[in-house]
Amino acid sequence: MAQVERLQDILIIARRDGRVTVEGLAAHFDVTLQTIRRDLSELADQGKLQRVHGGAIMPSTVANIGYTDRRDLNEDGKVAIAQAVARDIPNGSSLFLNIGTTTEAVARALQGHRDIVVLTNNLNVANILVDNPHCEIIVVGGLLRRADGGLVGTVTTQTIEQFKFDLAVISCSALDEDGDMLDFDIQEVGVSQTILKQARRRFLVADHSKFVRRAPARIGSLAQMDGFYTDAPLSVGVSSACRGWGTSVTVSTADGDP
Repeated sequence: MAQVERLQDILIIARRDGRVTVEGLAAHFDVTLQTIRRDLSELADQGKLQRVHGGAIMPSTVANIGYTDRRDLNEDGKVAIAQAVARDIPNGSSLFLNIGTTTEAVARALQGHRDIVVLTNNLNVANILVDNPHCEIIVVGGLLRRADGGLVGTVTTQTIEQFKFDLAVISCSALDEDGDMLDFDIQEVGVSQTILKQARRRFLVADHSKFVRRAPARIGSLAQMDGFYTDAPLSVGVSSACRGWGTSVTVSTADGDP
C-alpha cells in the first residue's frame, strides 16, 4: 500500500475509534513500527492528528481531550519547557500554578527550589510539590473537577483575589494566530483571568500542540504576558506581535538548551 493511501486509512480508523496505537496500526497494515511512527508524525505535522504516548488521537475542537491523553501528549516537550521556566523562577518567590499538564511539569522542575510559596488550583500540582520540603503550598478552594483535579468556580476566584503573588505561570488549551490564549471551560477561564490580575509578572507555558488546536473561550492575549515558554518556533505573525508587545519568547526543545 502506498503511503498516501495508508495515511487516509489511518485517519478513517482514528475518526471511527477516536484513537490509534502504533502497534495496532503496524499489525493492521503489516508494516514496521517505525513506518507507522513516521506516518503519525506526518499527520500530526499536518494538524490532522495529535500524537500521544504510543499512538495518536483526533485533534480537539470544541471539547478538550481527556486528562490522560493530555498528560501523555508531547511529554518531552513539556519537560523542556518546564526546565526553562524553572530557571527563571528565583528562590524566595511566590507564584501561582494553574490547571494543566504543562504546569504540572513545572511543579516537578521546582523540586530543587528553596523558600518558595506556590498557590494552585490544581490538586496534582500540590501533590507533586509535597516532595519539596522547602515549598509552602496553598491550595485555593472551589468546585472540584474530578477529571483532572482542577478547582474552578466562584469560590476559587474569590480566594485568589485575597492574594498578590510575584509570578503567575499559566497554561492554556489553544493559542491562535492573533496571539490569544484560549480554553474550553468558561469557569476555568475566569479563574485564569483572576490569576493574571493578581500577579506582578506573568508567564505562559504551552507546547506546540496548542498552535493547531481550537478552543472557544478567550483567557486573554500574549500582550499581557511577560514571557512565553514553548518548544517550537512561533509563526512569523505571532513572533512579530510578541516583539511589538514586549513579550519575551523562549523556545526550548527536548534535545537542546533554550
